[in-house]
Amino acid sequence: MTLSTDEQLEIIQSGTEQVVPLDDLRRKLDRSQKTGKPLRIKLGVDPTAPDLHLGHAVPLRKLRQFQDCGHTVVLIIGDFTALIGDPSGRSVTRPPLTSEEVEANAKTYIEQAFKVLDPEKTELRRNSEWLGPLGFADLLAITSKFTVARIIERDDFDKRLKEQKPISLHELLYPMAQAYDSVAIESDVEIGGTDQLFNLLAGRELMEKSNMEPQVALTMPLLVGTDGVQKMSKSFKNYVGLTDDPADMFGKVMSIPDELMLSYFRLATACSLDEIKQIETSLEDGSAHPGQLKRRLARDIVALYYDEAAATSAEEAFDRVFKEGALPKDMPEATVDWSSESNDAGKVFLPALMAKLELASSNGEARRLIDGGGVKLDGEALPSKSYELEPAQLQGKVLQVGKRKFVKLT
Repeated sequence: MTLSTDEQLEIIQSGTEQVVPLDDLRRKLDRSQKTGKPLRIKLGVDPTAPDLHLGHAVPLRKLRQFQDCGHTVVLIIGDFTALIGDPSGRSVTRPPLTSEEVEANAKTYIEQAFKVLDPEKTELRRNSEWLGPLGFADLLAITSKFTVARIIERDDFDKRLKEQKPISLHELLYPMAQAYDSVAIESDVEIGGTDQLFNLLAGRELMEKSNMEPQVALTMPLLVGTDGVQKMSKSFKNYVGLTDDPADMFGKVMSIPDELMLSYFRLATACSLDEIKQIETSLEDGSAHPGQLKRRLARDIVALYYDEAAATSAEEAFDRVFKEGALPKDMPEATVDWSSESNDAGKVFLPALMAKLELASSNGEARRLIDGGGVKLDGEALPSKSYELEPAQLQGKVLQVGKRKFVKLT
C-alpha cells in the first residue's frame, strides 16, 4: 500500500534533528506521489574505520525508512574524500589514509551497512567515479561557486582560526567535494549527523548554483553511548558494535541508563511509530517495568543484526552470567606460550597479557582494572597491584575482566 505524503512525513520526521527546508521535502514527496518516480536519498560515508557501531547505524536506519516508503537510497562510499579527511568536529588535521586502508574499510562497511539497508533498493556508488577524473579547470569551476568567508563559517574552522591552529588547504576543499557528490548523483535528500549540517547545506548551495533543484538536508541526532554521557564512539569505549557477538551486544544494551531507552527505541530499532508511542506512554504512566522494556530493547537490537534465535540465546546467556553468577557456555579460549610470556623471574606480567588478549586497551588500563577489583581468576577478584603472577596461577583458569569479558587460559 502506497503511503500518503503526510504518512511518509510522520515516519521521516520521527527521531530527526532538522529537515532544511521542510516545505521542500513535502513538495518533493508530493511530486513523487503524482509521478510515481521515487526520490533519491543520499548518504555519503568515508570508510575511515573498518567496524560500525549503533551510532553509525542511525542514519542507515533513516535510509531504510525512506526505502520502506518506496524511495531509492544512494549510498556513496567516499573512497576519494576519505583521502582528504572530513574536518567536521576536528581540532586538528586528520592523518591521511592510504588507498589500501580505504578499500579494506569500505569492504567491511558495505557488508555491515547491508545488515540495515535493502540491497534491492540501494544504489551503491564510489565518489572516485566523478571526483577522480576532475581536472584543475573543473576544480576551479567548482571552487568559484563558494567564497572563503562561506567556508570558514564552519564552527570547526572558525574555532581553529581563533585558537591559531593550522588548517590545511585541502581541508577547505572537503565540503566542496561532498557537495559535488550531490550534483553528480542528483540528490533529492541528503542525510547526515548534526555535525554534518554545513556539508549538507554546501551540497544544496552547489546544486542551486549549478541550476539544479537543491537537495533537502536532513540531520540525525548523535546517539549517546552506553555511558549515558558522551556520543557513542570507540574512543570513549561506550559503543555497541554491529559485529559484536550477540551476548556482548545484549549485555551492552542492558547497561545503558534507563533514560536513554526511548532514544534507542527510536534511533536504533525497527519499531514502528505506533509501537514507540506505546512504549513512551508506558514509561510515562509507569505501566511498563523499565527492566522488562530494556530486555525487549536488547532483544530487538540483537535480532536486527542476527536473528530471533540469537536474541533468545543472548538473553539466556545474560541471565546465566548476571542473575545466576554462572560462566558463559561459549567462552573463548586462549592458548598462551607461557615460557615466552614469562620474564627473567619466571613470572607473567598480567597487564601485558590482558592487552595482548584485547581484554584491555593498554597495559595502563589493565593495571587500573586490576587495582579497581575488576579482574577475576576463576571468580575471585585479584588483589590490587597483582601484576606479576606465576604461570601456574593462570594456566587453566578463567580470566574475567569486568562483567562481560571472559577467556579460558590454556
